[in-house]
Amino acid sequence: MSEDRLADIAGQATAAAPRLAWVGMEGIDLPLQVAGQPMAGTADAGVSLDAPGARGIHMSRLYLALERLAGQDLSLMRLREVLTHFLDSHHGLARRAFLDLEGEALLRRPALVSPLAGWKAYPLAVRSCLTPEGFEARLELAIGYSSTCPCSAALARQLIQQRFDDDFAEEAAIERESLRDWLGSERGIAATPHSQRSQAHLQLRLDPDTQTLPVVEVIDRVEAALGTALQTAVKRVDEQAFALANGQNLMFCEDAARRLNRVLREQPGVAGFRLRVVHAESLHAHDAVARSQWNWPEAEPT
Repeated sequence: MSEDRLADIAGQATAAAPRLAWVGMEGIDLPLQVAGQPMAGTADAGVSLDAPGARGIHMSRLYLALERLAGQDLSLMRLREVLTHFLDSHHGLARRAFLDLEGEALLRRPALVSPLAGWKAYPLAVRSCLTPEGFEARLELAIGYSSTCPCSAALARQLIQQRFDDDFAEEAAIERESLRDWLGSERGIAATPHSQRSQAHLQLRLDPDTQTLPVVEVIDRVEAALGTALQTAVKRVDEQAFALANGQNLMFCEDAARRLNRVLREQPGVAGFRLRVVHAESLHAHDAVARSQWNWPEAEPT
């Protein structure tokens, strides 16, 4: 039997009913690509159902339109094309189209000093819509980093000073080599500040006139601003450089949030943002959290 003779229940008219804000599919498996690297992604695709006499939409048309993204680098231009196809294929039925993509960008990251490099996954989501008001896209990223508590560092330094006073109380003068040996011993490092693996959760409202998706650019800028990006393959020289980076970038969660606020305001293609930094405390059983936003349509709770 030919396709045009098969029954189409969804296309049959029904009694007038309230419009539906979103109808479609969630959790569609889709091969995506970011910065030339493939990633296993999922898609939520839908349109509004505005025609009062229509029973349903044509979900297969949404599904097939997603093939335009398979194996292609994600860009705002391609997202807009797919959303436009959603609406064109539902002419008279829908006035709004939605597409959410999720996955993990797998990027190769170099070590701090040595020639080693390794792969690191960055969870991301791209949420886009096309409505009579225009095209909108948001990029969400989670970026890990290390944070060392400034208060803990100050307390550790104070204990080292006290240990120095105890160990050299009887000496009027200290030879340079003796002091150097003491600093390199366990006696010299009487205490260490506590650090934690931390995360920056970013929601970026993208300029609709931007054609590219600034995933790598944002990650690079954020990691440079924080100074303590999580590492992949390392040698001891890299581990030492990482310890130095932590010592030179002591951060409360408030400090990290302010750094990111400043740098994201300068990111080309970003028209607004909301951010949340989480320091998974090693001292406490709870997390330290700071939030910030700029030019974001939804206000933070007071």
